[in-house]
Amino acid sequence: MKLYCLSGHPNKPCNVVTFKSCTLMLDCGLDMTSVSHFLPLPLVSSARLNSLNTWVPRDTDSQLEGELRECMNRVFVDSPPEFVPPASGLVDFSEVDAILVSNYHSMLALPFITNHTGFRGVVLMTEPTLQIGRLFMEELVEYIERTPKARHASRWKNYLRCLPPPLSEVRSPKMWQAAYTMKAINAALSHVQIVAYNENIVTAVSSGFCLGSCNWLICSDHEKLAYLSGSSTLTTHPRPIDQNSLKNADVLIMTALNHTPLFNPDSMLGEFCVAVAQTIRNGGNALVPCYPSGVVYDLFECLSNHMDNLGLSLIPMYFVSPRAENSLGYSNIFSEWLSSSKQGKVYSMDDPFPHAHLSRLGRLKAFKSLDAEGFSCEYRQPCIVFLWPPQPANAILFTEPEFDIGEVLAPFQPLAMRQVYCPIDTSLDFTQARKLINELKPAKLVVPEVYMRPPANAPHRTDLTLDLEEAPLTYGECQLLNLGIQRRLETMSITPDLALALNPITIRPGIVTTTITATVHTRDNKYTLQPLDDGDTEPHARLPTCYPYGNLNVDELVQRLAQAGLADARVDDSKEGLVITLANDDVVIQINEFATHIISANSSLREKLRDILLECLGSF
Repeated sequence: MKLYCLSGHPNKPCNVVTFKSCTLMLDCGLDMTSVSHFLPLPLVSSARLNSLNTWVPRDTDSQLEGELRECMNRVFVDSPPEFVPPASGLVDFSEVDAILVSNYHSMLALPFITNHTGFRGVVLMTEPTLQIGRLFMEELVEYIERTPKARHASRWKNYLRCLPPPLSEVRSPKMWQAAYTMKAINAALSHVQIVAYNENIVTAVSSGFCLGSCNWLICSDHEKLAYLSGSSTLTTHPRPIDQNSLKNADVLIMTALNHTPLFNPDSMLGEFCVAVAQTIRNGGNALVPCYPSGVVYDLFECLSNHMDNLGLSLIPMYFVSPRAENSLGYSNIFSEWLSSSKQGKVYSMDDPFPHAHLSRLGRLKAFKSLDAEGFSCEYRQPCIVFLWPPQPANAILFTEPEFDIGEVLAPFQPLAMRQVYCPIDTSLDFTQARKLINELKPAKLVVPEVYMRPPANAPHRTDLTLDLEEAPLTYGECQLLNLGIQRRLETMSITPDLALALNPITIRPGIVTTTITATVHTRDNKYTLQPLDDGDTEPHARLPTCYPYGNLNVDELVQRLAQAGLADARVDDSKEGLVITLANDDVVIQINEFATHIISANSSLREKLRDILLECLGSF
């Protein structure tokens, strides 16, 4: 069993596991951190961005003219944004049998994997993951396509050493890809097969992170692999994590832990509500850039309750996204994927989320864009927008943990708005991860190597690591890791004709044995014993006269050797097992858990030793 790591971002995982004769991809996350090096795409032409000075490094080709612009002593690429897809050189995607998607955050690179690569496999995910993931992908494409750029800059990638940081520090920019198209999204999603929780092929079990999110169990009759990605033990709107199914795995692969372990999500949620209320009371507007699904549902609920308590119930909230209405609709129809408390509301004919009630009251309004029909009529200030003019009274609040507020706002500086950073990440932090590992008791644990050292912004915080009693296996980007699981047993079925020909013998109560001479038929990792055809054996093929079984008693073997005149046997321990040395006859007998090897140049002596050894075993 081997693991190939195709992503350098542990929260945007993409790993490939070879399990038996299957090749399985575990998630296909898209690393979007590269977007911070590109100028933003304004919906209307921005005089400020257009007036930024071009930047050309000294002693370089003039062909770079117009590709780079400078803003507040930082250099940006003036081009449509590009993204970091999973590495494509380590694994042939055409050989991947299935892609297992854990949540809608971990599927955004799917078109890069399935399209134009020869991929012929299947993509397994839950229904909410498919629908909300499609929503995320379509929103990304629509945002980029509605503000096209006249040119695509690429020559700057050849001059990294001449560029200032942080642009000079980017890794492998030539591997970055432009966004896909709507056609590419539809082609990728045509491979999807919907699964429910606790089905038996490969099993999806609830991870507690977001609507439809799951962890995966990949089991054979004798091995169990658990993949834990994007999980939460907190009580929020998704169905709680299923821990029991993950226990006692031979291998547990754990990734996608908390983006921002220095920030407590409960504290950040409180700070968010306080900052919004303070901005509103000062006569300003609150702008909240966020994804169209996920934590935003909890923000609607907590913020509306907080505003009610402060007597600010008349302040409107605007949810602006090309897929805003779809997101609100999906959250109400996927009731079986919600927590028990929200399922109970559905069964009592109530709305699972308060945003449905807020919409009916007109307190929450969804629009595709700021220029959508009806927005100018409905819009009034002060307000809260989940997606203003840069005035000192207004505030911009960042809740998404994967984006650094300084990086995101760098092209907009100087910015008069108040900037508030309160990242809310409900995924497992390191303390919760260590506790969960101790409860799951995996035989082997596999984690990204970055989890074994403190974050760069807190090098003294050794508690922000997976410091465990037994060190786990670790992996990094574009690395191959042998998981050390060897196939020792396999389950086979036998045909009825062969079963009728068997003559079983009872060795002791509860244990029955028999000899079988048959052909092994293998297909799709299933093994069947079939009767031999007439042409399968030669006429004089020799079958064994007896079949030994049982464990070898070394003391008995030494006694029998002495009785046969081989009295100089010396027994020593080794890493592989035991070694019996007969120095006078230049013989070595190696004994381990699975086999016994007799090493001697004298063939007649080897046969004699073999017969002595077989006398120490039972036979039938």
